[in-house]
Amino acid sequence: MAAKIDIGINEKDRKKIAEGLSRLLADSYILYLKTHNFHWNVTGPMFQTLHTMFMTQYTELWNSLDMIAERIRALGYPAPGSYKRFVELASITEEDGVPKAKDMIRQLVAGQEAVARTARQVFEVVDKANDQPTADLLTQRMEVHEKNAWMLRVLLEE
Repeated sequence: MAAKIDIGINEKDRKKIAEGLSRLLADSYILYLKTHNFHWNVTGPMFQTLHTMFMTQYTELWNSLDMIAERIRALGYPAPGSYKRFVELASITEEDGVPKAKDMIRQLVAGQEAVARTARQVFEVVDKANDQPTADLLTQRMEVHEKNAWMLRVLLEE
């Protein structure tokens, strides 16, 4: 039997926070996979710029997955860890084709914004529960995804 968790956040709030973080993990993983896919398959006149930018973004996303999953574990819940579960939880859809570069950028802007929205939704519960470590994690994630969305969005301007 597992030891009781007494970190100053009640069971009900820990469960809601873990559920929200599971959605954030799923969105982050789907976005990671989509960004890596686009890194491999981008073509056209912006190839070098996009190839490099996508690598920077998928590497950052990959590194964030552990932080999110480990926070779920610290709250006393299992982290989701299968493609099937990620697809069920995510607000971002997978891409199984190879879109043109500008469509890749549009999809990644939408994905970055979706992850920021998911983090922001979870933040409300976290703030009420007085969960500063998760609040810090979410604030960092929102900042990264909002900046990435902006950097991608400017590439769509004529």
